Amino acid sequence: MQGLLAAQFPEWANLSIELLPSSGTSNAIFRLGDEMSVGLPRNESAEEGGENEYKIIPKLAPHLPLTIPAPSQRAHQMKAILGIGSFILGSRAKSADVKRPSDLRQAANDLANFLIALQRIDTDGGQPAADRGLPLQRRDDYTRQSIAALSGQVDIEAVTKAWEMALKVPQWNHKPVWFHGDMLPSNLLVDNGHLSAVIDFGGCAVGDPACYLIIAWALFSGESRNVFRNALSIDDETWDRGRGWALSWALIYIPYYQYTNPAGVAVARHTVDEVLNDLGLT
Repeated sequence: MQGLLAAQFPEWANLSIELLPSSGTSNAIFRLGDEMSVGLPRNESAEEGGENEYKIIPKLAPHLPLTIPAPSQRAHQMKAILGIGSFILGSRAKSADVKRPSDLRQAANDLANFLIALQRIDTDGGQPAADRGLPLQRRDDYTRQSIAALSGQVDIEAVTKAWEMALKVPQWNHKPVWFHGDMLPSNLLVDNGHLSAVIDFGGCAVGDPACYLIIAWALFSGESRNVFRNALSIDDETWDRGRGWALSWALIYIPYYQYTNPAGVAVARHTVDEVLNDLGLT
């Protein structure tokens, strides 16, 4: 990393570098000095996401009530270093017996207000994503393959029933809106117990916003989930599609990352449990 930094950003080559713990699957994040961060892409999709962030963050940031990372310098070689941006102090929000916001009801309100503000931004220049904001039916084959791969690990009958319920929900038939494509606990930062920032806008695009509702089952539960839903004033069909997104994401995530990302898998398993509990299928 030091060599890459020296080659591409020699003005910062003497700053300290610290790898930050994360369950993220797109980028390895390093703290650079006291005020910046460096993202090192783990795969090609991360490079594309980094390109997307540079295009849209300047448009979105002024309208959002929570901090989002502001790129301060574009990398000359995207395959080597994704980019250098501001460093946001905070720890990742977690679920399932790990550190999270001290007041989930307040966090639910804060995040809902953030998402409402995001949806209100005009979509000029926004593009659809390859795998988010689209009809759930496009995920059917992959989701069912993942269910089969989880035989003995999840209640196959229950998750299949929950997934088939989601597929019956009418599709989004409104104008596309901005959504955060990876609204997961690992992309929320907490400072002194309060939600302070949202990161990873590589998958931010326009379309059906239901996919950002994954967080309702990945982080919130019970009363805090109700607070989140009420604050969003969201229609039943979008909420039900969001539950389907949460289930599909979790079922696909578990077998794919089972041996490489235990922290992320724990969140995914928690999400499956919350979805089944929510539907009374446990």
